Amino acid sequence: MTRDAALLSSGPRRRSRLTPPQLLALVYAAGILIGAGLLHLPGVQRPGAALSSTDLLFTATSAICITGLTVADTGEAFTRFGQLLILLLVQVGGLGILTFGTVFAFVTGRRLNFTERQHLVAQLNALDVGSVLGLVRTILLYTFVTEALGAALLALRFVPQFGWSEGLYQSVFHSVSAYNNGGFVVLSGGLAPYAQDPLVCLTLAGLAILGGLGFLVQLNVVAHLRDRRRSRLLVYSKLTLLTTAALLVLGTLVLLALEWHNPRTLADLSAPGKLLAAFFQSMTPRSAGFSTVNIEALHTASLFTLIALMYIGAGSGSTGGGIKTSTFAILVGSAWNMVRGRGELILFQRRVLNENLVRAGAITTLYTLLVATAFFAMLATNPDLGFTHLLFETVSAAATVGLSMNTTHKLNDAGLLILTALMYLGRIGPLTFAVAFNLRPTRSRWVKYPPEHDILVG
Repeated sequence: MTRDAALLSSGPRRRSRLTPPQLLALVYAAGILIGAGLLHLPGVQRPGAALSSTDLLFTATSAICITGLTVADTGEAFTRFGQLLILLLVQVGGLGILTFGTVFAFVTGRRLNFTERQHLVAQLNALDVGSVLGLVRTILLYTFVTEALGAALLALRFVPQFGWSEGLYQSVFHSVSAYNNGGFVVLSGGLAPYAQDPLVCLTLAGLAILGGLGFLVQLNVVAHLRDRRRSRLLVYSKLTLLTTAALLVLGTLVLLALEWHNPRTLADLSAPGKLLAAFFQSMTPRSAGFSTVNIEALHTASLFTLIALMYIGAGSGSTGGGIKTSTFAILVGSAWNMVRGRGELILFQRRVLNENLVRAGAITTLYTLLVATAFFAMLATNPDLGFTHLLFETVSAAATVGLSMNTTHKLNDAGLLILTALMYLGRIGPLTFAVAFNLRPTRSRWVKYPPEHDILVG
């Protein structure tokens, strides 16, 4: 926190030469190291937990990068103090470390210069540098109000079950974890006992979906509902909402069809319970990381469905990972456009710029190469674990989802370090990382080369 604030509040005579992607990458790396240091404090682990430094680094990365993968049960391995530290890291990672630095700058009464506003734009994916500070204020207020409402709804179930003190703690913890797509659970037995509980499941799902849509989409929808004449729905908002809804419905139907008679997942549930469980499992790969059924017990086709949903991920500028819903929609739209012989991609009566098409292709390519390389390394370092288990774990880490086929605690230190790096890169984005540490920045040139028409593609 102090380090981040210092970066944002440095005097005008010592302006940072870091680009926004560089600052974003370095600040998240610093946050991970600070978080790992905090988890080494006395009183964090329960007696007998005996988590190593690699385990704690992995946990801190999972929290800051709002993933939810754990090497041990969070409720059993960590004390209440340790759980609160993890929740703090999840909240910081979800809102963004630079956002907290901005809040500190507000408290000290210092105004941010244009370069610092650019840093915030890079993290929040804001559309306007001039209004980013107001956007940050709104995000903070909106986040805390949403989390409070989620905790209030969960308290209706948890307070009667656990009592006021424990019930409110469980409600707040899981509301914050859900909205930030953190995936951490401290309930004894996890969420499986609530597989047919609509209050718990729909509240957690609603919070996770909101967090996965991204702040800009949420705020744009709220502004549009308040005044439809003055505030129109952005094309990006429409694209994100439509793609999210389509993936939720498609995932639910596929899981229902595949798991309806599976005795280890949905077979013993009532018909409404099966629908609720299938919907919840369709929602959670978007980056939530929760599960109400045994993921390892799913059919192989269902696991493939979850991997595909994790790969796509959530919305840009959200607390989720993956290649992002808008990227996926643009790629699908471009492919369909080419099949139909159209020259330009038109979405909601708006032309998509070619640079967005190139960016979508670059993000997908880099992301795929990252996952493939990490998966190969996981196979090489953990040969005793199954192909499907390692693939699922790798995609889950890269997409900052947190789902696991009961594999994380079986990984050796090399595997944990690979996933640690993968969660970090998945959180800041492989394209952002590549741009941030490009040591040979391109310079504009007046030379314009002739096009080449003889390159065969496809």
